[in-house]
Amino acid sequence: MGESIAEATVTKWLKNEGDTIKLDEPVVEIATDKVDSEVPSTYEGVLIKKLWNEGDVVPVGAAIALIGTEAGTVAAAEPIREVVSETVSQPIKVIEQSIEAATAAVQISNSDSARFYSPLVLNIARTEGIGMVELDQIPGTGKEDRVTKGDILKYIEGGRTLQNTVASIAQVNATATVTQVVKAAPVKHEGPKVTMMPGDEIIEMDRMRKLIADHMVMSVTTSPHVTSFVEADVTNLVLWREKNKSRFEKREGEKITFTPIFIEAVVKAIKDFPMINISLDGTNIIKRKNINIGMAAALPSGNLIVPVIKNADTKNLLGLVREVNDLAKRARENKLLPDDIQGGTYTLTNVGTFGNVMGTPIINQPQVAILAVGAIRKRPAVLETEHGDVIAIRHMMFLSHSYDHRVVDGALGGAFVKRVADYLEQWDVNREI
Repeated sequence: MGESIAEATVTKWLKNEGDTIKLDEPVVEIATDKVDSEVPSTYEGVLIKKLWNEGDVVPVGAAIALIGTEAGTVAAAEPIREVVSETVSQPIKVIEQSIEAATAAVQISNSDSARFYSPLVLNIARTEGIGMVELDQIPGTGKEDRVTKGDILKYIEGGRTLQNTVASIAQVNATATVTQVVKAAPVKHEGPKVTMMPGDEIIEMDRMRKLIADHMVMSVTTSPHVTSFVEADVTNLVLWREKNKSRFEKREGEKITFTPIFIEAVVKAIKDFPMINISLDGTNIIKRKNINIGMAAALPSGNLIVPVIKNADTKNLLGLVREVNDLAKRARENKLLPDDIQGGTYTLTNVGTFGNVMGTPIINQPQVAILAVGAIRKRPAVLETEHGDVIAIRHMMFLSHSYDHRVVDGALGGAFVKRVADYLEQWDVNREI
């Protein structure tokens, strides 16, 4: 998996136990964030045992299946717990410890706790003798206060400070919940009760739409959003593209859209205002070294995905055109890899694609700002000339910049979007590409 991906969900097994598997043949489908991927086998042999069920969340690095190579398939008839093959040619060795730990983790996960824990966290808790009551009190830094591997290890290294507190509370009042005394549980606000009417249809959200919904709610509850608007005259840019797009496509085999041009302007503005390219971790501001631009794209299903152009400041316009086209194509074909949507530091969304003139986008956490570019429309505008003001038909567009007001003030947020507009308005009509 790509960097920063810690876990994945098993969505579908493509092979059954006893099936023969070829090298690099897909064995299982997994989901990370919004991307579905197939996991190919790194060995040839027989699938002896699946270690995880469909729907299980698996930590990156964990074994997901046992494959018997030719030298060791005779062991498949015996009760096998975990198989480790040091090389492809060596016989299978049977080890009991890991499968027992996994079984215990599943038992813990079936408890009455309303909080989600990954199998990795549950396994660490079992090993350290941490019960569910104590585990529920550990502060989490993950999404929706989830406890990460780092959280539980930090708690253990700190001497398990909640252990005695949990025990004393249980003795004082056996009926009181520890969550109420030690730490208030996160409040989840439910929507209004919806009354069904004749002819209404119930449509269950798919997995991606649920993820998007959770991410959007989390973002607006995390960041106080402020939006600044700027209007830009992009007539020179439009005329330049019209003049060059046919010749460029014949020469490069690529279509040149406005998106890579917008991204180039954003990158230039970030270099001028680097404090837009940050994240907030508690009270610490993380100033990003790399400029990784996410480009929000609508899928044929209607869902949203944000592939990321890594190190966009190191690419010229031709390089941006090729990468934008490649990511957009693979997004439409559902062929993005998990790493393709990771590591973004700033996001651009083109609401003009749908004919909208402006929008108020929601920040893609943990970033602190997002830019929406509206539709380019011909409109009468006042131009200042040496002979006086005149009214002319110009290509105009709005740029909407939403930012986290905890760390980005109006002066910075407004100056940034104005600088992006300046770069677009100052486009050289004689530029070569």
